[in-house]
Amino acid sequence: MPRLPPQPLKRGRVCHAYTFYAMKKILLLLSLAFVLLLPEASAQNNRRHDTNFNGWFMYFGTHKLTDRWGLHTEFQLRRYKIVTEAQQFMPRLALVYNLSDRASLAGGYAYVHTYPYGDNPAADDFPEHRTYQQLQLRDNHGIFTLQHRFRLEQRWIKFAGAEDYTYLNRVRYQFRATIPLQGATLEDKEFYLGLYDEVFVNFGPNVTNNIFDQNRAYAALGYRFHKDATLEVGYLHQHVAQRNGVWFENNHTLQVGLTYNLDFRKKAPVTPAP
Repeated sequence: MPRLPPQPLKRGRVCHAYTFYAMKKILLLLSLAFVLLLPEASAQNNRRHDTNFNGWFMYFGTHKLTDRWGLHTEFQLRRYKIVTEAQQFMPRLALVYNLSDRASLAGGYAYVHTYPYGDNPAADDFPEHRTYQQLQLRDNHGIFTLQHRFRLEQRWIKFAGAEDYTYLNRVRYQFRATIPLQGATLEDKEFYLGLYDEVFVNFGPNVTNNIFDQNRAYAALGYRFHKDATLEVGYLHQHVAQRNGVWFENNHTLQVGLTYNLDFRKKAPVTPAP
């Protein structure tokens, strides 16, 4: 019998397949976080939990300098008890190199200043100087825009009461999905759903009690003003292991993020019509 040509998948099946693909990625990341938490299980009786309600207010911008090079600017103001007390503030600056329209490298610097907060606060506020390197990959699968972000950090922290800085290494992996809510693709003046999960792991000689550093799970409603400007308002759950291995934070966080990108590339001169 002659072989029938393959039939194209219906739209519903395609969306279902891509939904399944995205869910597999998210489940894989959550499974990794669970495995990292397993060593802590034996110390359950000694663990103490601190639940906080925070507000993070953020600006992000990745600005084009040339077709390949860009500059990332960022500022985060983090508040304890949503807005009433200080938690952290962090400016970040990085140089970005675009390998393609789907892959980029970045290297930069961030300054983090942390204030005492919660039921087990630090004795005083303390600074951190941080350098980092990053690989970011992006792809489209059906209606989903999927993003993988790998980040390696070198951290110099002067903990409260210490005379010198402590050097720490940390690696982070974030998986993010952006889902349009008003059509198959995200267009200007449309809403979307933003989801991500990010795992943080400490390593190196100065890490003893908290190889697992934290996990962040996030869901937000976003609005795209145009291709270079978006606003997201969402909920972030942050599970943090403190350095002593005894205290763990469960932070419920209102997160508001504005992204606004600029284009500094030289425009070709416009020749007036004769």
